[in-house]
Amino acid sequence: MNRRTPGTASAYLVLTLLSVTMLFPFLWMLLSSFKDATQIYEMRLLPSAPTLSNYLYLFTSRNSRFPQWFLNSAIVGIATTVSVLFFDSLVGYTLAKFRFPGRRVVFLLIISTLMIPTEMLVIPWYAMARALKWVNTYWGVMFPGMISAFGVFLMRQFMGTMPDDLIDAARVDGKGELRIFLTVALPLVTPALAILAIFNFIGNWNAFLWPLIAVARPRMFTLPVGLANFSGEAGSNWHYIMTGATVSMAPLVVVFLIFQKQIVKGIAMTGLKG
Repeated sequence: MNRRTPGTASAYLVLTLLSVTMLFPFLWMLLSSFKDATQIYEMRLLPSAPTLSNYLYLFTSRNSRFPQWFLNSAIVGIATTVSVLFFDSLVGYTLAKFRFPGRRVVFLLIISTLMIPTEMLVIPWYAMARALKWVNTYWGVMFPGMISAFGVFLMRQFMGTMPDDLIDAARVDGKGELRIFLTVALPLVTPALAILAIFNFIGNWNAFLWPLIAVARPRMFTLPVGLANFSGEAGSNWHYIMTGATVSMAPLVVVFLIFQKQIVKGIAMTGLKG
């Protein structure tokens, strides 16, 4: 029978306290979503009279655009994630497995864009979106996130660890380069794809600055921009903000749980396939 040492018990205690500290704001947000406007300012965790009126207003009221905002965020998050997974892995595969003049220079130029603050890019992005008539459209919100320098770096590092013998064997079998990329390379970098999908989806789902600039029509707002509309000069509807934030967290939790299993499975299978 294994006995835990005092040091192990202390470590578990500290981790438990830190976990409770991190989860408490989310618990407060969840429970506040069941409070009405009169209860929201009460300094108590549990609502005195729980109600579902906030959820009913957001999803059924004619004055609420919350379902449309949710759909907009879902479209942007899913489309950009699929685009990033394909193009970043394709560029990373090309830079890792093909030898051509200027390959290192191209990689350094891509990585150097990580040092440019987003605030410096919004003006060129907006000028481009306006020139292409993408303002107030899904394309206008999505195009800055269709490919990422971080994803190229991540995929290039993972692709570089793949044995060249597997790719050469596939070429000997007569497979084309695109088929090799899709059927040989991608299955071997499943953990990297899962990590990239999580980071990209969360980043685009929570993006606020660029969607705020790219769209002006309330119908095209994403969730972060839409929830900000519940705050105004006349006051903030915190009960609606807490409810909307609670609902907006659900897809992030689902995506993380799904890809967390895929990460573990991918790591285990990578050693077998190698």
